[in-house]
Amino acid sequence: MVVKINDNYLKLASSYLFVEIARREKAFQEAHPEADIIKMGIGDVTRPLSPAIIKAFNDAVIQMGEAGNFMGYGPEQGYEFLARAIINSDYEPYGVYLEPDEVFISDGSKCDTGNIQEIFGIDNKIAVTDPVYTVYVDTNVMAGRTGFMQDDGMYEGLVYLKCNAENGFVPALPEEPVDIIYLCYPNNPTGTTLTRDQLKVFVDYAKENKAIILFDAAYEAFITEDDVPHSIYEIEGAKEVAIEFRSFSKTAGFTGTRCAYTVVPKDVMGYTANGETQDLNSLWNRRQTTKFNGVSYPVQVAAAATYSEEGKKEVRENIEYYMRNAKLIRESLTDLGLEVYGGVNSPYIWVKTPNGMDSWEFFDLLLNEANVVSTPGAGFGPSGQGYLRLTSFNTYENTQEAMDRISKLDI
Repeated sequence: MVVKINDNYLKLASSYLFVEIARREKAFQEAHPEADIIKMGIGDVTRPLSPAIIKAFNDAVIQMGEAGNFMGYGPEQGYEFLARAIINSDYEPYGVYLEPDEVFISDGSKCDTGNIQEIFGIDNKIAVTDPVYTVYVDTNVMAGRTGFMQDDGMYEGLVYLKCNAENGFVPALPEEPVDIIYLCYPNNPTGTTLTRDQLKVFVDYAKENKAIILFDAAYEAFITEDDVPHSIYEIEGAKEVAIEFRSFSKTAGFTGTRCAYTVVPKDVMGYTANGETQDLNSLWNRRQTTKFNGVSYPVQVAAAATYSEEGKKEVRENIEYYMRNAKLIRESLTDLGLEVYGGVNSPYIWVKTPNGMDSWEFFDLLLNEANVVSTPGAGFGPSGQGYLRLTSFNTYENTQEAMDRISKLDI
């Protein structure tokens, strides 16, 4: 007998996108140790945790050192005090009403969007937008729902919904029947959005076809325009067909602290092999209680502090800071004559590469000539070829410097 591996991992076409970016950045830095590299690639924040969050965090840590107040294992689904704060602040203002046991606290939306596929059958047909956040695709490849990547850059068995300038970055409905649709809005990587009417088209499709929408709303706090929904549950009927993912990472600076949540309404149903309905809330709860011991108590207390009066003010200041950067990037690149998208309701700016360059060529140009790290659009799927993503999560000073360097390039 020999140990068998999961052969599906061998279908993955290349290393994880950001690992490759880090490799190229490291190689350049080693060859040019004097270079001052500005990172605008991976979506990591630069502003520290705010005072209200730090105070709550510190108080909870001190509490953990007191015998009478020590907290051991918490509920795998998360503490109710945080779930209620989420519902009261993130949903009820938009007319969405949830129960605490429909909210699952976790250590990150990346984990949740990757793990959620475990509760679905292996024979489900999956649709993703193109370009797409790579975790949605790679985790389904690992699970065995696809074949190998084809010459066109698409995995056999996946349905790709193109999003590009030609269709205004609004994906069309699948042309063949699908069971699960991944949507991310405001979108990563393009920074674009869907209006309520555009999102309703997908909700209606899911209801008519007994499909499920996996809706990643990690960037909803950056929305500035009125007709862009903050939650898919603002759309009538969505609580019957959608699971929503949210994160504290970009809004409150929790990229290193780790806290997020997933909403699984009790009304959202899947189907057994015999065609019987099965609520997904209980399945996700079973998965979490089996494989997850919950987010630490101090982190959840810190997350709850983001909903205090002072916490909301500080979080809003963070978001406005990053959106100021986004505006600077968008306007600077537009002034250079480049085609630019996003940066209005999102911290991401999606740029058409100049002079027919492919994505990695433009990446290398910015790294080698301007010492700016970006993210090649091709890494997000075939429709990302010829585009580049920049993030607004650096400091304002570094963002200014990066735009100044790029403006001096011959592009």
